Amino acid sequence: MHEFAAARGPIEAMIRSSDLEGLLRHAETIHGHVCPGVAWGIQAGHYAMTTLNRKNTGMEEVVAIVECNNCFTDGIQTVTGCTFGNNALIFKDLGKTAVTVARRDDGAAVRLVVKPNFRQRLFEKYPAAGPLFKKVVMDRQGNEEDHHRLDHLWHAMAKKELQAPITEQFDINHLTVNMPAYARIFASVCCSICGEEIIETRVCMRDGQPTCLACAKEHYFILTGNGITLTRD
Repeated sequence: MHEFAAARGPIEAMIRSSDLEGLLRHAETIHGHVCPGVAWGIQAGHYAMTTLNRKNTGMEEVVAIVECNNCFTDGIQTVTGCTFGNNALIFKDLGKTAVTVARRDDGAAVRLVVKPNFRQRLFEKYPAAGPLFKKVVMDRQGNEEDHHRLDHLWHAMAKKELQAPITEQFDINHLTVNMPAYARIFASVCCSICGEEIIETRVCMRDGQPTCLACAKEHYFILTGNGITLTRD
């Protein structure tokens, strides 16, 4: 096996040894900080991967279907290895802090959704967090000291959340899902206006010439922090 093929080995080892704090530290490298949402994603991803008992090499052996685009999802990507880039991450824009992780070979899956009123319960457990969260994250009015305090508090809260029993954090359902087909590999075509390559499924024909959606001033989907919307340049 090529030496770089084992790059995910440390994560697999942390999954097997239930080193949730190690997985949390790894998630911080892509998320940028540690917070309870990332910790919940670590918990859910670890439970799913342990339950399904399937390694992921980025070849769609495992598929994760996330229902939100928030901190939770980065924890899921870290543990499961399912990403947009390897076509194993599916986004259902339902606005629920939930994930379904499935094995491709037999469709065996587990869905975990954070229990209702999770934010209210979190701030009841950690009273200092609510005002700081509102000031720094929601209102974006915090100063450097506020950011520093929240960062330290988030770390402490995330580590404590990792220790909570999984059934206290999530509603869990074991199921079988119909797996999507493997991602197709499409040809690329050059836009007749800007000259940039585009995947053939995103080509518009203008005066008989292939044109990208941007140059054609056509609508396209965009994913932002507000979810999936339809826009055009």
